[in-house]
Order: sequence, then structure tokens, then C-alpha cells
Amino acid sequence: MAGGPTVALDGFGAERGFEALAGGARMAAADGIRLRVFGPADRLGLARVDGIEVVPTAEWIGNDEDAVPAVRGKKQASVVRAARAVAEGEAEAMVSPGSTGATMAAATFGLRRLKGVRRPALAVQLPVPGRRVLFLDVGANVEVRAQHLVQFGFLGAAFSEAVLGVERPRVGLLSVGEEAGKGREGVGAAHALLGAAAGIDFIGNVEGGDLPAGAADVVVTDGFTGNVALKLMEGTAKAVTGAIRDAARSNPLAGLGGLLMRPALGGLRRELHPDTTGGAILLGLRGIAVVGHGSAGAEGIANAVRLAARCVEVDAVGRTAALLERGGATRGAPAAEPGA
Repeated sequence: MAGGPTVALDGFGAERGFEALAGGARMAAADGIRLRVFGPADRLGLARVDGIEVVPTAEWIGNDEDAVPAVRGKKQASVVRAARAVAEGEAEAMVSPGSTGATMAAATFGLRRLKGVRRPALAVQLPVPGRRVLFLDVGANVEVRAQHLVQFGFLGAAFSEAVLGVERPRVGLLSVGEEAGKGREGVGAAHALLGAAAGIDFIGNVEGGDLPAGAADVVVTDGFTGNVALKLMEGTAKAVTGAIRDAARSNPLAGLGGLLMRPALGGLRRELHPDTTGGAILLGLRGIAVVGHGSAGAEGIANAVRLAARCVEVDAVGRTAALLERGGATRGAPAAEPGA
């Protein structure tokens, strides 16, 4: 039996079907990660795989359902049971390739927020070749206040240092100009608070063009702006790699050049592909929750599980809580919203 961390995996919702999900589970288990998979045992075919326990589950939450009522009403849904497994100590982290909203709701209700954290943030590594840029929030909070952005900065810095191995990450605030006064009212106030905060290396405002340039190791913004920017970057990366492939096939001479460049282009394609990062992590909770990319294949599912296991191994939650407390990011935070 494998001896690594135990990850609860939602066995429903993968756009590429049960075959991709099962393939990813097998790849992660081969790395020594133990899995508890909540899904249809007969469709997954994982019953005899060492390191994997399938917990038969028939109920699940789809993308077309209202996430919060569904999570509260469907107590036996796969993503809800995965969150419960972490809350009850049967697993140390959870991963879901299904509905982002349902995963965030199940994780927030089941795992609860860290002390003083008002709103968890969804963070993702940007598809930037040769760099590790963490971007948050990318969809959990459409509207935010200055204090939320400050907490996002601390959450991102702690994760970048603990999990991505970035020493003293540089934190930037996404805005429409580098000057401190640029941007909406909340952004300006967040700039002042981050500039006075201890414990993180705040470098000031960054603009959209600075994201792929790696001007900061951690970039914070609201969930609406972050989601739009992320989808734009993913779409651009896909279009660029496709254009390079088409150009390399355009004529015999280009084809010869394409053959010579294939190793380098293959590496670039892997760096730009969403499967490589594994997914987004919901930061600010007392447990680990990873949201897999919607169109992930087996490699993407495996990398999402690997990301969750890595967070457990380096005690990402404990190190995040320590940085929040040390930097004073939880003091004076607004009270938690009722029922959240």
C-alpha cells in the first residue's frame, strides 16, 4: 500500500469522462499518493489499484445547478463527501474536476476558513514559460474590498513560498497603472495597506502586460477581473501554440524547420498547457482543496492530486496561518458572513 498523503477525489464531473479521471488517479497512486475516490465504482474501474479506495457514490452536483443550495441539500453528493472526508480526518486534502462553484461551496462549508480570513481566494499558476506566477483571485469573489485584497496578498505569498519554493515572493496589485493612486477606490486603499504591511514584499501596482512578464511572483485582484484575465491568457497561449504548429506545417521547408524545433516546441507546449499546473487551489481554508481544470485529461487530474499532496507535505495551511498572523493580515478583518 502506498504511504503518501491521502487525497479525497471527487469521482464525477470530469469533462473528458471517467476514463480520464481514472487514468489520472492511477498516475497519482503510482507516485505513492493514497486516494479515496467518491464515484461510481463500476464506471471508474479502480477497485484493484493499489493505493486507491473507491467509495461508491451515485449522487453528484453538475455545473448547471445552483452551487450553494445544491451543496446544502445533497449531503451524499461526491464533492460534499470528499470535503467531509477531509473534515473528519479520513483524508488530508480534496480535489474535484467538477463544478467550480460546488467545489468552493463544499470546501468552504466543510473545511472552514482560517482564523480571521473573511473570504477564501482561488489561486492558480499562470501559464507563463520559465516563471512561477501565482494569480488570485480567479473566480471566488467577484466583488472585494481593500482588506480582502490585502489578505489575498498574504495568502498568495505564503503559498508561493511554501509550495512553489519562491523565496520571499514579490507581491503585486493588479491595476490600470503603476502609480499608487491609479485604479478603483478599493485598489488604492489596498495599495496603501499593502505598502504598510509587514511580512510580505509588496512591489506596488502591476498592469496586465506585467502578468506574462513575471514582474511579480504573486499578483492579486478581484475574482471577476482575475477570471477574465486568466481565460484570456489561456486562450492566447492555445492560439499561439496552434499558430506555431500550423506555420511549421505550411510547406516542406517549414516542416523541416518544425522537425528541428520539435523538442523545444514540445517543452513550450507543456509549459503553456493548463494540465501542467494541475488546477487552482482555494486558499484561506483550514484544509486543502484543489479545483481541477474543467477540460483536464489524465495528466491534469494527476497533477491536481499531486498539487494537493504537495500542499499537505509542506504544511501549506499551517505556514499560511503563521504568515497571516505575523503580518497582521487577520487583525481588523471584517466579521464572517452569516452561514458562510
